[in-house]
Amino acid sequence: MSGSQDNSVGIVKPQRFDHRDTFALQSGQTLQGFSLVYETYGALNENKDNAVLICHALSGNHHAAGWHSAADRKPGWWDQCIGPGKAIDTNLFFVVSLNNLGGCDGSTGPNSIDPATGEAFGSAFPTVTVSDWVKSQALLADYVGIQRFAAVIGGSLGGMQALQWAIDYPNRLYAAVVIASAANLTAQNIAFNELARQAILTDENFRKGDYYADASTPSHGLMLARMIGHVTYLSDNGMDNRFGRDLRSGDLAVGENVQFEVESYLNYQGRAFTEKFDANTYLLMTRALDYFDPARTSNNNLSQALADVTAKFMIVSFTSDWRFSTQRSTEIVDALIASNKDVVSAVIESEHGHDSFLLPLPRYIETLKTYLQCLHQAHCTSDSLAAEA
Repeated sequence: MSGSQDNSVGIVKPQRFDHRDTFALQSGQTLQGFSLVYETYGALNENKDNAVLICHALSGNHHAAGWHSAADRKPGWWDQCIGPGKAIDTNLFFVVSLNNLGGCDGSTGPNSIDPATGEAFGSAFPTVTVSDWVKSQALLADYVGIQRFAAVIGGSLGGMQALQWAIDYPNRLYAAVVIASAANLTAQNIAFNELARQAILTDENFRKGDYYADASTPSHGLMLARMIGHVTYLSDNGMDNRFGRDLRSGDLAVGENVQFEVESYLNYQGRAFTEKFDANTYLLMTRALDYFDPARTSNNNLSQALADVTAKFMIVSFTSDWRFSTQRSTEIVDALIASNKDVVSAVIESEHGHDSFLLPLPRYIETLKTYLQCLHQAHCTSDSLAAEA
């Protein structure tokens, strides 16, 4: 554990929620119960109105802040935003962060044991959608004792969950914070996801998803999938400024043993990813991304899909994010305005592409912090509760 811990949530311990009843999925399939692993930071106040739900993106998990032990080399994936005095201030908020259903970090997923067979689900694990995640998260909220979240917050795929929360459970959140996200994927985005999936599906060790009993796993395919995805999370200028045409090794003049720095970086990121993630979960998560489209059942009219929403919204995007561009965030803002909803938006200058939402960019952090402080003052006080009553 390195660095100053003055504004850290410190050592945290994952917890487990076991839902033992049958769980019906949007696909029509069912799970005979499920488990979700989650962490909490801060304290739930007496009125239980200061809870914030963090929804993770494709490769995220429940460990959003703090450390699991003093030996940890890195804190949780959003530690720069969650903690005492940070943007998501744990002096003010009780923060809940979970590993989604279908994940590979302890929640029930393809690598979990199917009670019907005694073996890993593998290819038998059902399709899971964003709506399914939100439904399971609402059950977790019931378990923790939270009737209404002060805010549901997420970036990328997490932002889609925040949007779905506002649609599916309008009375169970005060605000939705949607960061670097969209109301559905473009054809280009779906295409990139399919390229990544094909890298996994064509790995000879994939074995149609039933590889858990074998010594070999589809690590090469998963590495390629991550490399493809990672390129799309960065921007052209950001990559050029960071790597340029710098060589890691070899002689470019004669074309011998040449490896560019960017190649070395992508190979390292891909290999590291295979050590902590599951190929079946990657397939499941990217398909959930592709299928998300709340306007589809409302005549492809997003404003109509948002008609019953009561939550306030904050929409954040980044100038160099071409995978989830500012235009896609503007579509959500416009639909909310057309539905006469309460919405603020911010466009943050950044050269770091889609990954910007994970970085401690000063204007981004201050914008998020200011919004959440105002939200706390408006919602999480006795005076505001009395006024609402």
